[in-house]
Amino acid sequence: MGDIFKEQIIKKKPTRKDTLIRVCLIVAVFVFFMLIMAIPPLISFAPFLLLVAIFGAWFAMSFLKVEYEYAFTDGELDIDVIYNRSRRKRRFSARVNDFIIMAHVEDKTHMHEFENAQEAHDYSSGVVSEDTYAFMINYKGKRTKIVIEPNAVMLKAMAGVLTRRRLHVKV
Repeated sequence: MGDIFKEQIIKKKPTRKDTLIRVCLIVAVFVFFMLIMAIPPLISFAPFLLLVAIFGAWFAMSFLKVEYEYAFTDGELDIDVIYNRSRRKRRFSARVNDFIIMAHVEDKTHMHEFENAQEAHDYSSGVVSEDTYAFMINYKGKRTKIVIEPNAVMLKAMAGVLTRRRLHVKV
């Protein structure tokens, strides 16, 4: 039997909160510049301080550009978050066999099972579609609900590991 490896990248859609943070950072740089110009001893350092403020705002904004990478390898699902296509951090890793249940996020027959989660994490684009699924798992000692957007190939690979009793695919 060959090894199974599937990977997929999902781009998170910008939210209103992300836009508000961007606007606040730009306004903060402007206010900071006005404060520097109002204090006479700091005027000579204004270009340097302005560059530092602009770089800080740009660095903070880079954390708002988010992608999620799903890697399914021989029954194990790893989810990494990628900021600005350059910084990667592992957010989740577990065996798919440990999933209690996996169903579409809008599946009313299994909604009650997701409602009693102690933690919830959304590693999807943020927009509910026909590919948006949630699964429940005991992760790090807590009952955790995780939302993902696997494509048909990833879902088929996961279905090969999960039993029909635990995987409920939206038809």
